[in-house]
Amino acid sequence: MTPDASVEHASGKGSGDENFPVGSFLIAAPLRPHVHAFYQFARNADDIADATDLSPDEKLRRLDRMAAVLEGADPRDAPSAGAVRESFAARGLDRVHCHELLDAFRQDATKSRYADWDELMAYCRLSAAPVGRYLLDLHGESRDTWPASDALCAALQVINHLQDCGKDYQDIDRVYLPTDWMTENGVSVADLDRPAATPGLRRTLDRVVAATWPLVDQAKRLPGGVKDRGLRAESAVIVSLATSLLTRLGREDPLAKRVKLSPTAVALAAAGGVMRAFLGGGR
Repeated sequence: MTPDASVEHASGKGSGDENFPVGSFLIAAPLRPHVHAFYQFARNADDIADATDLSPDEKLRRLDRMAAVLEGADPRDAPSAGAVRESFAARGLDRVHCHELLDAFRQDATKSRYADWDELMAYCRLSAAPVGRYLLDLHGESRDTWPASDALCAALQVINHLQDCGKDYQDIDRVYLPTDWMTENGVSVADLDRPAATPGLRRTLDRVVAATWPLVDQAKRLPGGVKDRGLRAESAVIVSLATSLLTRLGREDPLAKRVKLSPTAVALAAAGGVMRAFLGGGR
């Protein structure tokens, strides 16, 4: 590879396109550059996996090169991987979080259907849980917080899959709804190309929403286990946002419109999370 030929394939999306805060003001200022470096690495890898102009083999080649840069290869091949490598070295963090994300994106490059809920949860363990674990490690938190964090991250991932179920199928032929639940309700993937959910698809969406609520309930334990006040506030905000979004997905049709929260609802969730964090004390 020539020195100026990066494998990265940026889509132009940034943290402003996400449902949830990325390295917000609640995170201590010295840590925010590290959070943004990790986010940029994940964003670039995700963009490779979702690229419609790359073959599966080419996606895998590029993701493998990002992994090589993480372990010391020329950072010009994948600048975001080089930056996150430096960030992790500076903080003494385990790069396993990055490698697990790359494993999830390799899966996205070659897999487009999920047989059942357990298979989807296994995917979320790689695609979502490493993000929460990284943030907790970055702040020096106890790994006793990981189960609640894993539950929150899985819930956020499923919420995103529900929001984008039609778009994911139409744009990249990827369906995260469990195939067995779709089959039981007489649903085919073609139903995701409709302007509104059929009764069978609505039943499938409702089942996914119902299966996600226990994850949100488990996630509610996370803020109380986090010592850092800013991270505790951010986690409380995210739990609140997840609760509100999942409630809306239980009554609104993601095929008919993008299910999202209003700016007022987001602001109220943020204010509530900050208040709970400060009332709870901590560093």
